Amino acid sequence: MMLIAVTQRTEVVGAHDECRDTLDQRLTGWLGNCGFLASPIPNYFATEGVDGLDPLRLWVERVSPDGLLLSGGDDLGADPYRDMLEHALLEVAEGTGLPVLGLCRGLQVMATWAGASLIEVTGHAGVRHQISGQWVGEVNSFHNFGVDEVPVGFEVTARADDGVIEGLRHRELAWEGWMWHPERDAACSMADATRLRSLFTRQDHL
Repeated sequence: MMLIAVTQRTEVVGAHDECRDTLDQRLTGWLGNCGFLASPIPNYFATEGVDGLDPLRLWVERVSPDGLLLSGGDDLGADPYRDMLEHALLEVAEGTGLPVLGLCRGLQVMATWAGASLIEVTGHAGVRHQISGQWVGEVNSFHNFGVDEVPVGFEVTARADDGVIEGLRHRELAWEGWMWHPERDAACSMADATRLRSLFTRQDHL
């Protein structure tokens, strides 16, 4: 099975004086059901490390993942370490040709990394809606921010009825962004599973 590196959100637990990396078990389950193994990445790797070592690049070299998934949860700016980590991971992925999928926040990270900005949107939190374009269907929606313009190097694959960008694909790299959470659906979408397998098994990144 191919190994997919997955980013995590952080959760501050005051009762235990801890800041924890967390990942929804449904996401690792969804990846598993699609035929992939998940390997969570600690947000601590955004730091410089000891003696100037780069723990993120060392981890990537040692683990050698077959793909990268930028998970959802938390708005950009809520956790500077996570923001730094995910931008650094995109730098690594660009340099190595690693396939990348960004879910919800992950799409926003891709877009801002490419120079786009975010805008507040309404009617996209806790609802389901249709998407149209290269991809069509009904998806869940849990976001209050959207991308204001098509990022440089990307093309739009799906929009909501109000025009908000719901799907992106890089024109050259094996990168995609989906504004929905496939892991939160009770039944696995065959369209999402097919897109996922196609993205992570592309041979032109090797």
